Amino acid sequence: MFEYGKKTYIMGILNVTPDSFSDGGDFSEVEKALKHAKEMINDGADIIDLGGESTRPGHKYVDANEELKRVIPVIKKLKEEINVPISVDTYKSEVAEASLALGVEMINDVWGLRRDKNMASIIAKHDGYVCIMHNQDTTEYDKDIMESIKEFLLESIKIGLEAGIKKEKIMIDPGIGFGKTFEQNLEVLRRLSELNDLGYPILLGTSRKSVIGNVLNVEPKERVEGTIATTVLGIRDGVDVVRVHDIKENIRAAKMADAIYRG
Repeated sequence: MFEYGKKTYIMGILNVTPDSFSDGGDFSEVEKALKHAKEMINDGADIIDLGGESTRPGHKYVDANEELKRVIPVIKKLKEEINVPISVDTYKSEVAEASLALGVEMINDVWGLRRDKNMASIIAKHDGYVCIMHNQDTTEYDKDIMESIKEFLLESIKIGLEAGIKKEKIMIDPGIGFGKTFEQNLEVLRRLSELNDLGYPILLGTSRKSVIGNVLNVEPKERVEGTIATTVLGIRDGVDVVRVHDIKENIRAAKMADAIYRG
């Protein structure tokens, strides 16, 4: 699906939720979701990441049935009308199973194959791609934060490999905004290059997040420039995929960064 090293891939965010922190309710109708996906693809998105449950801090839990009601009609429509890969942002194996059965290429699991013990085997059964993200319930770390993140990711990778997920279909995400304070998020961003030690492609998801809002003191939709800064610095440090809301602006920045850092 991706040929890493030559360019940075752009993952466009498509939330079909009523309560996502930045665009909740904007694309919850199927036709609006399809229109936005097409706009992102026209702007250069390489993959669409579809989410049916907000995972922002303090989000309201959504059961699998409700999540399926939100995402399945959109997946069916996207599969009919677009030709880029689709990722589904879920940590529930029932949602992953139904999505992969419809031809979705990737599962983006914010709990790194840990929250639902069936997730890894479901992805393996469908020969899918997976993004394994670091996450935890608290912001307390009993050791160096990057060492903790790497240990978590390595254990999750082991879970995936033992279930039969192919090594070349795994990417990792440090989980900016998940189980981390403002200062911890900045430290992880400062030390992103250390994740290259693990030998897997890296996805960075900072788009419009509170770490940017806290620095700039602006609302989510005003955080484009801050997001671009993290995109460029991430590429410098080895990031392969950036997950963003604002495609056109980030793809221009990524192309420039690729010209400098990838040659």
